[in-house]
Amino acid sequence: MENNYTVLARKYRSQDFESLIGQDVLVKTLTTAINTGRIAHAYIFTGIRGTGKTSTARILAKALNCLSSDHATSKPCGVCENCRAIAAGQHIDVMEIDAASHTGVDNMREILDAALYRPTNARYKVYIIDEVHMLSTSAFNALLKTLEEPPAHVIFILATTEIRKVPVTILSRCQRFDLARVPVETLKKHFAWIATQEGIELSDGANELLARAADGSVRDGLSLLDQAIAQTGGRVDEGAVLDMLKRTDRGTVVNFMQTVLSGDVSAALNKLDEIYNNGADLTMLLNDMMEWTHWATRMYPSLRLTDVTSSPYTADQRETIKRINENISLNTLSRIWQVMVASVSELQSSTNQKQCFDMLIVRLMHIADMPSIPELLKQQNSEQPVAEEKKTEIKSDVLEIKTPADLSNALQRAHELLLYSYYNSNLEIIEFEIGRIKYFDRQGDKDFSKKLSMWLATKTGRPWQIEQTNESMHQQTISEHAKSEIESDPMVASAMDLFKDAEIVNLSK
Repeated sequence: MENNYTVLARKYRSQDFESLIGQDVLVKTLTTAINTGRIAHAYIFTGIRGTGKTSTARILAKALNCLSSDHATSKPCGVCENCRAIAAGQHIDVMEIDAASHTGVDNMREILDAALYRPTNARYKVYIIDEVHMLSTSAFNALLKTLEEPPAHVIFILATTEIRKVPVTILSRCQRFDLARVPVETLKKHFAWIATQEGIELSDGANELLARAADGSVRDGLSLLDQAIAQTGGRVDEGAVLDMLKRTDRGTVVNFMQTVLSGDVSAALNKLDEIYNNGADLTMLLNDMMEWTHWATRMYPSLRLTDVTSSPYTADQRETIKRINENISLNTLSRIWQVMVASVSELQSSTNQKQCFDMLIVRLMHIADMPSIPELLKQQNSEQPVAEEKKTEIKSDVLEIKTPADLSNALQRAHELLLYSYYNSNLEIIEFEIGRIKYFDRQGDKDFSKKLSMWLATKTGRPWQIEQTNESMHQQTISEHAKSEIESDPMVASAMDLFKDAEIVNLSK
């Protein structure tokens, strides 16, 4: 058993506040509280996995019980009996409880009953409850009273990755500390130091990839570093890490996005085939493309964000991104980001990721070609004069009715047969001018004037005053006038004389 290997995440676990990386605010607050004697009875630590929640709880337990001082100290010695037992997880008065496997109210009652007894070898009896959000509702309720007013010798330290699942009644009884994601630069320094301690050659490129893949988690990063060392035998370079992560290097991603945004669908799909055949993980490729889109947006000139040195790209790659930005709009970057985000779940649930990714690329390229809302509004505004011109043309086609004959012809062309027939046969036109008609109706239809007025207003684009008089001026109707004109024609008169008792029964044009 002496040859058992200790993984880096356990070997280099923080043992005091000074070695706790990336949590400066937490460290300052706790050390000040310990030095001034303002020690709370309950703490809750929250944050993503691997940021130091359990490590901080153990360090706090050592600080409260270190034998190098006759009171709590912010600098535990790490070598006394209590410090060594707590670090090994074997101290009788410091109990680490996994809430995931002790979820019931009975488990909580056992803990609370034991809390009534004074510590055996330490100043404080410390209960570290990990993943506390896993406790049942009844277990939380059992904890409430003791958590609010515990015995003077008891300290509760709760840890969770799901702070939203912890009841507010619990949160209100604890001092809450949110452990932040560890910055990439801090992780890189830490990994480089560990590589030196282990005698490992770790290139800057490989260190950058590991630190970013860790996503703010020290433990995740150290697990990846451990895996890379096991794979390479001690010489960890960028190529080895890329192969381990199944990631494409960022230079390839930049060139690929340039091809996608060029509009050449065939070239983009061929490039994707090449990347896929080289063993790239398509899920990681999508993450890299989203990372590129995010940084391309931050580098967009109109945003005027000068601090882009923290981007994961080299100077040459940043210049390439700037050139790409000259030919695309900020709206395009926003749209392709939305498509990529929607494709994450689609890619995960797909039975054939390559087919899904092919369609994603085609969708991205067509989305990029779509005009933005400002462009559509600009186009609409430019088309308005044309519309106004068409409107004018339509207005120019409205009817011009100046005489009674014009009105008759217009009614006939519009196939208004009822109006046409009644107008020609029954109306004696007394006065007629544009916009006004005065007539006598032999039939006395009271609704005719209204119908004729509405029709004229619609067809001429102007209101008409239709006035009906009750006295006839003994004038001819339109039909009678047309008939008399025809009868006066010499040829028609000769035909009438030729045929005895002949009469004109219909007129047509």
